[in-house]
Amino acid sequence: MVSRETSPQNTAVAASGGSPGSRDGDWPRPPKTRIFTVANQKGGVGKTTTSVNLAAALSMHGQRVLVVDLDPQGNASTALAIEHRGDVPDMYKVLVEDLPLTDVVKEVPEMPGLYCAPATIDLAGAEIELVSMVAREARLQRALAAYDAIEFDYIFIDCPPSLGLLTVNALMAANELLIPIQCEYYALEGLGQLLRNVDLVRAHLNPSLDLSTILLTMYDGRTRLASQVAEEVRSHFGDTVLSTLIPRSVRVSEAPSYGQSVMTYDPGSSGAMAYMDAAREIAYRGAAV
Repeated sequence: MVSRETSPQNTAVAASGGSPGSRDGDWPRPPKTRIFTVANQKGGVGKTTTSVNLAAALSMHGQRVLVVDLDPQGNASTALAIEHRGDVPDMYKVLVEDLPLTDVVKEVPEMPGLYCAPATIDLAGAEIELVSMVAREARLQRALAAYDAIEFDYIFIDCPPSLGLLTVNALMAANELLIPIQCEYYALEGLGQLLRNVDLVRAHLNPSLDLSTILLTMYDGRTRLASQVAEEVRSHFGDTVLSTLIPRSVRVSEAPSYGQSVMTYDPGSSGAMAYMDAAREIAYRGAAV
């Protein structure tokens, strides 16, 4: 399928059924598992979209990737066509009932090397139930440490839009933090609070947590505002910001309703090309460390 968003230079790739960037072959695998928490307490900035599409892009280039859905809405599970309704074993049972991750993780259909640990609406109650538990901030870290069924190159933890115990668990379990920032007026509002929380987690719980990646999303090159926000973020965070900008894209929004990432739904669209470029940047940055 070639969309109207497909740029002329990528039409041949899309029409031939190839994925954008497929000419690269396999990307270099990191020396150890890179665990990314994808967080921003502001809703609608592209956390789930980013988690799912980066994971899909990396798996298409020879990486073994797990997406951990920590958002009770279960949108990452939906986008990866993983059942997450009813009595499905999910991340709630892992965090609250100590169910092993082995019983929860499922391979994504038709995406070899890509796996998902789903979330159900039960996860909404975990915030309250975790409060009284011993080592409540380390429940996810412990579950990941005990899970050695597959040696993953990347784990992406998709967080809810809040700074509660689910997000703290994710920050505790990760060695890298990825923050998607929307190229709009309120983009930096609330970011200070997130960064303060990250500093607290780093000081008291997880000193190895590194704010390694910022990704600018929903970029509209027709507006001066988008350019100003991008410029401001780059001036604050420097090389932490990926050079790739994720444009606004209808195809990116449509893909989850078909149980797909945009990488498979429309590989020639502007959104798919951008996420492929961002994933490539992440892969090669990791190899250079």
